[in-house]
Amino acid sequence: MGHFFRSLEICKALKGEDILFLSGGPEPPEQMPDYVNYLPLPALCMDENFGGLKPLDEKRDLEEIKAERTTKIHTAFKNFNPDIFLVELFPFGRKAFRFELLPLMKDIKNGLLPKSKIVCSLRDILVERDDGGKHERMSVKTLNDFFDLVLVHSDEKVIKLDETFSRVQEIKPEIKYTGFVARTHSTKTDIDIRSELKLAVNDKLLVASAGGGKIGGPLLNSVVDAFIKLNSSNGLIVYTGPFLDEQEYNNLKHKASNSSAKIIIRRFTSEFVPLLKMADGLISMGGYNTMMDIVSTGIPALIHPFAQNREQKMRIDKMSGYINIDIIEENEINSRTMLSGIKKLLKAKRNTIPRIKIDGANVSAEILKNFKG
Repeated sequence: MGHFFRSLEICKALKGEDILFLSGGPEPPEQMPDYVNYLPLPALCMDENFGGLKPLDEKRDLEEIKAERTTKIHTAFKNFNPDIFLVELFPFGRKAFRFELLPLMKDIKNGLLPKSKIVCSLRDILVERDDGGKHERMSVKTLNDFFDLVLVHSDEKVIKLDETFSRVQEIKPEIKYTGFVARTHSTKTDIDIRSELKLAVNDKLLVASAGGGKIGGPLLNSVVDAFIKLNSSNGLIVYTGPFLDEQEYNNLKHKASNSSAKIIIRRFTSEFVPLLKMADGLISMGGYNTMMDIVSTGIPALIHPFAQNREQKMRIDKMSGYINIDIIEENEINSRTMLSGIKKLLKAKRNTIPRIKIDGANVSAEILKNFKG
């Protein structure tokens, strides 16, 4: 979901341009702007081990969906006739989608599809690969064969691409740093969570979230268990993410409703950033968008990095040089350790907004407008 929201922010910054947004995963939880043409593809998702693709609709055949997606993308590209084809993460990641992306890019370069400049939209940190450099070599070859520009959504004084990709010097397309892409701050002022939880003026409000929610169950359960043990007048709102297992979601709601603690359990909100601006602390995973929300709002945070790869832990370590962040590790996900972390978080002061470039959406939009020629 983080990739979706980063792309969405760039679309928002491109208001006034003709935009076609292709999305091939689960239906996004937030409505697209009315000036964006949105085309959902037959949905695919990663399997439970993050080792391959599977249909979101388990009744459908994987190869059938692949063929349908490839045809839809070609047709959409031909009809829309774009100046720029902006590709999220590929070829630095998402190699499982080569089946639909490489044929398209080959046809663009060979003149079988309308002429278009191909641009890679890339986050700050790449996950490690234990393959003797094969992935990096293939990424460079694909970039040099098909791409015209690489946009790195990072502040290079914080994280540079060559820290997680060793063959940067072999990349022929120009690489431009845009700054981090932070989510837009809404002007909405009618968020009523505090009154809904019946919080007094001096009571504090904590927010817990787990991004898309696919892997956030253990973290959120430990937060709710610890908050119930806290036995205070403070409040907690938990956003599980739209993809948390239904049974886990219901279990969390059952725990909350059967306790005297002031807890609300919800799937998702489109007003997450305004909520963080009025809340007193955040407990969450350490994905790209969450870390940018912390930077842009200054909210004190207790962060649990995803343990399966280096991405979140490395980002947290880099950002800790600019803002105060407490970390809760994989082996500390229990109500006792979480209770200690929550008590500390309730005493924490708001961070001063650091001098980090976080206007990456607008910078990306200007680069793309000038690049389309």
